[in-house]
Amino acid sequence: MTGSAITASGLRKAYQDKVVLDGIDLDVPAGTIFALLGPNGAGKTTTVNVLTTLTKADGGAVRVAGYDVTADAKAVRKSIGVTGQFAAVDELLTGRENLQLMVDLNPAADPAVIAGLLERFELTEAADRQASTYSGGMRRKLDLAMTLVGSPKIIFLDEPTTGLDPRSRRTMWTIIRDLVAEGVTILLTTQYLEEADQLAHRVAVLDGGRIVAEGTPDELKRRIPGTHVRFRFGSADELDTAVRILAGATADESELVVRVPCDGRTNSVRALLDKLDEWELDAEEFSVHTPDLDDVFLALTGHTTEVTAK
Repeated sequence: MTGSAITASGLRKAYQDKVVLDGIDLDVPAGTIFALLGPNGAGKTTTVNVLTTLTKADGGAVRVAGYDVTADAKAVRKSIGVTGQFAAVDELLTGRENLQLMVDLNPAADPAVIAGLLERFELTEAADRQASTYSGGMRRKLDLAMTLVGSPKIIFLDEPTTGLDPRSRRTMWTIIRDLVAEGVTILLTTQYLEEADQLAHRVAVLDGGRIVAEGTPDELKRRIPGTHVRFRFGSADELDTAVRILAGATADESELVVRVPCDGRTNSVRALLDKLDEWELDAEEFSVHTPDLDDVFLALTGHTTEVTAK
Protein backbone atom coordinates (compact mmCIF):
# COMPACT_ATOMS: atom_id res chain seq x y z
CA MET A 1 0.00 0.00 0.00
CA THR A 2 1.31 3.45 -0.93
CA GLY A 3 -0.03 6.96 -0.36
CA SER A 4 -2.59 7.48 2.38
CA ALA A 5 -3.84 4.50 4.37
CA ILE A 6 -6.45 6.54 6.26
CA THR A 7 -8.06 9.87 5.41
CA ALA A 8 -10.82 11.76 7.17
CA SER A 9 -12.32 15.15 6.41
CA GLY A 10 -14.72 17.12 8.57
CA LEU A 11 -15.48 14.15 10.82
CA ARG A 12 -18.32 14.93 13.22
CA LYS A 13 -20.10 12.96 15.90
CA ALA A 14 -22.47 13.96 18.70
CA TYR A 15 -24.47 12.07 21.29
CA GLN A 16 -27.64 14.06 21.91
CA ASP A 17 -26.37 17.56 22.79
CA LYS A 18 -22.76 16.52 23.49
CA VAL A 19 -20.39 17.06 20.58
CA VAL A 20 -17.68 14.39 20.70
CA LEU A 21 -15.96 15.01 17.36
CA ASP A 22 -16.06 18.53 15.98
CA GLY A 23 -14.61 18.49 12.46
CA ILE A 24 -11.67 16.06 12.54
CA ASP A 25 -9.27 15.96 9.56
CA LEU A 26 -6.73 13.14 9.29
CA ASP A 27 -4.22 11.91 6.72
CA VAL A 28 -2.23 8.84 7.76
CA PRO A 29 0.53 7.82 5.31
CA ALA A 30 0.82 4.11 4.61
CA GLY A 31 3.54 2.26 6.50
CA THR A 32 3.73 4.72 9.39
CA ILE A 33 2.65 5.03 13.02
CA PHE A 34 0.19 7.85 13.59
CA ALA A 35 -0.67 8.68 17.21
CA LEU A 36 -3.82 10.35 18.47
CA LEU A 37 -2.80 11.90 21.76
CA GLY A 38 -5.29 13.20 24.29
CA PRO A 39 -6.87 12.82 27.72
CA ASN A 40 -9.75 10.51 28.52
CA GLY A 41 -12.88 11.95 26.96
CA ALA A 42 -11.06 13.82 24.19
CA GLY A 43 -12.68 11.73 21.44
CA LYS A 44 -9.89 9.25 20.66
CA THR A 45 -11.95 6.07 21.00
CA THR A 46 -14.89 7.59 19.12
CA THR A 47 -12.53 8.47 16.27
CA VAL A 48 -11.27 4.88 16.14
CA ASN A 49 -14.82 3.52 16.25
CA VAL A 50 -15.81 5.65 13.26
CA LEU A 51 -12.68 4.75 11.27
CA THR A 52 -13.24 1.04 11.92
CA THR A 53 -16.98 1.14 10.95
CA LEU A 54 -18.14 0.42 14.52
CA THR A 55 -19.82 3.84 14.81
CA LYS A 56 -21.44 5.91 12.11
CA ALA A 57 -20.34 9.52 11.89
CA ASP A 58 -22.87 12.35 11.76
CA GLY A 59 -20.87 14.15 9.09
CA GLY A 60 -17.65 14.11 7.12
CA ALA A 61 -15.92 11.71 4.74
CA VAL A 62 -13.66 8.81 5.69
CA ARG A 63 -11.61 6.40 3.60
CA VAL A 64 -9.63 3.49 5.02
CA ALA A 65 -7.42 1.33 2.79
CA GLY A 66 -8.95 3.21 -0.13
CA TYR A 67 -12.53 2.31 0.80
CA ASP A 68 -15.34 4.57 1.98
CA VAL A 69 -16.24 3.45 5.52
CA THR A 70 -19.95 3.91 4.87
CA ALA A 71 -20.36 2.65 1.33
CA ASP A 72 -17.71 -0.09 1.54
CA ALA A 73 -17.77 -1.03 5.22
CA LYS A 74 -17.32 -4.75 4.49
CA ALA A 75 -14.17 -4.11 2.43
CA VAL A 76 -12.79 -1.86 5.18
CA ARG A 77 -13.30 -4.59 7.78
CA LYS A 78 -11.43 -7.10 5.63
CA SER A 79 -8.46 -4.72 5.41
CA ILE A 80 -8.01 -3.80 9.05
CA GLY A 81 -7.29 -5.21 12.49
CA VAL A 82 -8.48 -3.65 15.73
CA THR A 83 -7.15 -4.02 19.26
CA GLY A 84 -9.27 -2.21 21.85
CA GLN A 85 -8.46 -0.68 25.21
CA PHE A 86 -9.01 -3.97 27.01
CA ALA A 87 -7.80 -7.38 25.86
CA ALA A 88 -10.66 -9.15 24.08
CA VAL A 89 -9.45 -12.67 24.74
CA ASP A 90 -11.71 -15.47 25.95
CA GLU A 91 -10.20 -16.31 29.33
CA LEU A 92 -11.86 -19.75 29.39
CA LEU A 93 -9.90 -20.75 26.28
CA THR A 94 -6.20 -21.39 26.01
CA GLY A 95 -3.97 -19.04 24.05
CA ARG A 96 -3.88 -21.50 21.16
CA GLU A 97 -7.67 -21.91 21.21
CA ASN A 98 -8.15 -18.14 21.11
CA LEU A 99 -6.02 -17.96 17.98
CA GLN A 100 -7.80 -20.95 16.45
CA LEU A 101 -11.12 -19.20 17.05
CA MET A 102 -9.90 -16.22 15.02
CA VAL A 103 -8.76 -18.56 12.23
CA ASP A 104 -12.19 -20.22 12.21
CA LEU A 105 -13.86 -16.80 11.93
CA ASN A 106 -11.62 -15.74 9.05
CA PRO A 107 -12.02 -18.02 6.01
CA ALA A 108 -8.94 -16.50 4.36
CA ALA A 109 -6.66 -17.20 7.31
CA ASP A 110 -4.06 -19.96 7.16
CA PRO A 111 -4.21 -22.26 10.23
CA ALA A 112 -0.43 -22.54 10.05
CA VAL A 113 -0.20 -18.92 11.19
CA ILE A 114 -0.98 -19.93 14.78
CA ALA A 115 2.39 -21.48 15.56
CA GLY A 116 4.21 -18.51 14.08
CA LEU A 117 2.21 -15.99 16.11
CA LEU A 118 2.72 -17.90 19.34
CA GLU A 119 6.45 -17.88 18.73
CA ARG A 120 6.56 -14.24 17.66
CA PHE A 121 4.77 -13.09 20.79
CA GLU A 122 6.74 -15.42 23.07
CA LEU A 123 3.60 -17.34 24.04
CA THR A 124 4.59 -20.82 22.89
CA GLU A 125 5.22 -22.16 26.39
CA ALA A 126 1.90 -20.76 27.64
CA ALA A 127 -0.06 -21.72 24.51
CA ASP A 128 -2.04 -24.50 26.15
CA ARG A 129 -2.81 -22.67 29.38
CA GLN A 130 -6.11 -20.90 29.91
CA ALA A 131 -5.85 -17.20 29.16
CA SER A 132 -7.21 -16.51 32.64
CA THR A 133 -3.77 -17.51 33.98
CA TYR A 134 -1.96 -14.98 31.79
CA SER A 135 -0.48 -11.74 33.11
CA GLY A 136 -1.80 -8.45 31.78
CA GLY A 137 1.11 -8.16 29.37
CA MET A 138 0.57 -11.68 28.07
CA ARG A 139 -3.14 -11.04 27.49
CA ARG A 140 -2.32 -7.86 25.55
CA LYS A 141 0.19 -9.76 23.41
CA LEU A 142 -2.35 -12.52 22.76
CA ASP A 143 -4.95 -9.90 21.86
CA LEU A 144 -2.62 -8.35 19.29
CA ALA A 145 -1.66 -11.78 17.97
CA MET A 146 -5.37 -12.50 17.42
CA THR A 147 -5.63 -9.24 15.49
CA LEU A 148 -2.81 -10.37 13.18
CA VAL A 149 -4.43 -13.68 12.19
CA GLY A 150 -5.86 -12.14 9.04
CA SER A 151 -2.60 -10.30 8.15
CA PRO A 152 -4.20 -6.82 8.11
CA LYS A 153 -2.25 -4.00 6.51
CA ILE A 154 -3.84 -1.38 8.79
CA ILE A 155 -4.10 -1.88 12.53
CA PHE A 156 -5.91 0.31 15.04
CA LEU A 157 -4.49 0.14 18.54
CA ASP A 158 -6.68 1.88 21.09
CA GLU A 159 -4.71 2.49 24.31
CA PRO A 160 -2.68 -0.72 23.73
CA THR A 161 -0.46 -0.44 26.81
CA THR A 162 -2.92 0.85 29.40
CA GLY A 163 -2.28 -0.87 32.72
CA LEU A 164 0.93 -2.60 31.63
CA ASP A 165 4.13 -2.48 33.64
CA PRO A 166 7.10 -0.65 32.05
CA ARG A 167 8.75 -3.86 30.81
CA SER A 168 5.55 -5.12 29.13
CA ARG A 169 4.97 -1.69 27.62
CA ARG A 170 8.40 -1.66 26.02
CA THR A 171 7.87 -5.19 24.70
CA MET A 172 4.70 -3.95 23.00
CA TRP A 173 6.62 -1.02 21.55
CA THR A 174 9.12 -3.42 19.97
CA ILE A 175 6.31 -5.49 18.46
CA ILE A 176 4.66 -2.37 17.05
CA ARG A 177 7.92 -1.16 15.47
CA ASP A 178 8.49 -4.57 13.91
CA LEU A 179 5.02 -4.54 12.36
CA VAL A 180 5.62 -1.16 10.76
CA ALA A 181 9.00 -2.35 9.45
CA GLU A 182 7.01 -5.04 7.62
CA GLY A 183 4.84 -2.38 5.94
CA VAL A 184 1.87 -2.29 8.32
CA THR A 185 0.18 1.05 9.04
CA ILE A 186 -0.75 1.70 12.66
CA LEU A 187 -3.09 4.27 14.11
CA LEU A 188 -2.39 4.43 17.81
CA THR A 189 -4.39 6.21 20.49
CA THR A 190 -2.69 6.87 23.78
CA GLN A 191 -2.60 9.16 26.76
CA TYR A 192 1.02 8.23 27.45
CA LEU A 193 3.16 11.08 26.18
CA GLU A 194 6.35 9.01 26.17
CA GLU A 195 4.63 6.35 24.07
CA ALA A 196 3.68 8.84 21.36
CA ASP A 197 7.17 10.36 21.46
CA GLN A 198 8.89 6.97 21.18
CA LEU A 199 6.70 5.39 18.51
CA ALA A 200 4.90 7.86 16.29
CA HIS A 201 6.06 9.29 13.00
CA ARG A 202 3.31 11.90 13.38
CA VAL A 203 1.17 12.97 16.33
CA ALA A 204 -2.22 14.67 16.39
CA VAL A 205 -3.18 16.31 19.68
CA LEU A 206 -6.90 15.85 20.26
CA ASP A 207 -8.75 17.94 22.83
CA GLY A 208 -12.46 18.50 23.22
CA GLY A 209 -13.23 16.74 19.94
CA ARG A 210 -10.84 18.87 17.90
CA ILE A 211 -7.30 18.43 16.66
CA VAL A 212 -5.42 21.34 18.17
CA ALA A 213 -2.01 20.49 16.67
CA GLU A 214 -0.37 17.96 14.38
CA GLY A 215 3.20 17.19 13.36
CA THR A 216 6.17 15.01 14.13
CA PRO A 217 7.03 14.82 17.84
CA ASP A 218 10.05 17.05 17.22
CA GLU A 219 7.99 19.60 15.28
CA LEU A 220 5.47 19.83 18.09
CA LYS A 221 8.17 20.24 20.72
CA ARG A 222 9.82 23.02 18.73
CA ARG A 223 6.58 25.03 18.87
CA ILE A 224 6.94 25.45 22.61
CA PRO A 225 9.46 27.93 24.07
CA GLY A 226 11.83 26.57 26.66
CA THR A 227 14.71 25.06 24.72
CA HIS A 228 17.97 25.90 26.49
CA VAL A 229 21.58 24.89 26.91
CA ARG A 230 22.97 23.89 30.29
CA PHE A 231 26.60 24.41 31.23
CA ARG A 232 28.18 22.96 34.36
CA PHE A 233 31.32 24.68 35.64
CA GLY A 234 34.01 23.70 38.10
CA SER A 235 34.00 26.86 40.23
CA ALA A 236 31.76 29.68 41.42
CA ASP A 237 33.99 32.26 39.71
CA GLU A 238 33.49 30.59 36.32
CA LEU A 239 29.77 30.39 36.99
CA ASP A 240 29.56 34.13 37.76
CA THR A 241 31.53 35.03 34.63
CA ALA A 242 29.31 32.85 32.44
CA VAL A 243 26.17 34.51 33.79
CA ARG A 244 27.64 37.94 32.95
CA ILE A 245 28.69 37.17 29.38
CA LEU A 246 25.84 34.92 28.16
CA ALA A 247 22.62 36.77 27.34
CA GLY A 248 19.61 35.60 29.33
CA ALA A 249 21.67 33.21 31.45
CA THR A 250 20.45 32.10 34.87
CA ALA A 251 22.44 30.19 37.47
CA ASP A 252 21.91 27.36 39.92
CA GLU A 253 24.72 28.15 42.34
CA SER A 254 24.37 24.94 44.33
CA GLU A 255 24.92 22.83 41.19
CA LEU A 256 27.27 25.30 39.44
CA VAL A 257 24.95 25.12 36.43
CA VAL A 258 24.06 27.92 34.01
CA ARG A 259 20.93 27.77 31.83
CA VAL A 260 20.95 29.81 28.60
CA PRO A 261 17.90 30.21 26.30
CA CYS A 262 18.76 28.76 22.88
CA ASP A 263 16.89 27.27 19.94
CA GLY A 264 19.18 24.24 20.03
CA ARG A 265 20.43 24.65 16.46
CA THR A 266 24.09 23.99 15.66
CA ASN A 267 24.98 27.61 14.89
CA SER A 268 23.34 28.87 18.08
CA VAL A 269 25.14 26.34 20.29
CA ARG A 270 28.44 27.05 18.52
CA ALA A 271 28.03 30.78 19.21
CA LEU A 272 27.64 30.07 22.93
CA LEU A 273 30.72 27.84 22.96
CA ASP A 274 32.71 30.48 21.07
CA LYS A 275 31.70 33.06 23.68
CA LEU A 276 32.93 30.83 26.49
CA ASP A 277 36.18 30.22 24.60
CA GLU A 278 36.65 33.96 24.11
CA TRP A 279 36.59 34.37 27.89
CA GLU A 280 38.72 31.26 28.42
CA LEU A 281 35.93 29.44 30.22
CA ASP A 282 35.88 25.67 30.00
CA ALA A 283 32.57 24.04 30.99
CA GLU A 284 32.91 20.59 32.49
CA GLU A 285 29.59 19.51 30.92
CA PHE A 286 27.05 20.94 28.52
CA SER A 287 23.74 19.65 27.16
CA VAL A 288 20.81 20.87 25.09
CA HIS A 289 17.36 20.51 26.63
CA THR A 290 14.08 20.79 24.72
CA PRO A 291 10.45 20.73 25.89
CA ASP A 292 8.84 17.28 25.92
CA LEU A 293 5.32 16.32 24.85
CA ASP A 294 4.13 16.99 28.39
CA ASP A 295 5.02 20.65 27.85
CA VAL A 296 3.43 20.62 24.39
CA PHE A 297 0.15 19.18 25.61
CA LEU A 298 -0.06 21.51 28.59
CA ALA A 299 0.64 24.54 26.41
CA LEU A 300 -1.92 23.54 23.78
CA THR A 301 -4.77 22.42 26.02
CA GLY A 302 -4.17 24.00 29.41
CA HIS A 303 -4.15 20.62 31.18
CA THR A 304 -2.27 17.33 31.23
CA THR A 305 -3.34 14.09 29.57
CA GLU A 306 -4.22 12.59 32.94
CA VAL A 307 -7.41 14.58 33.46
CA THR A 308 -10.78 13.48 32.15
CA ALA A 309 -12.27 15.96 29.73
CA LYS A 310 -15.79 17.08 30.57
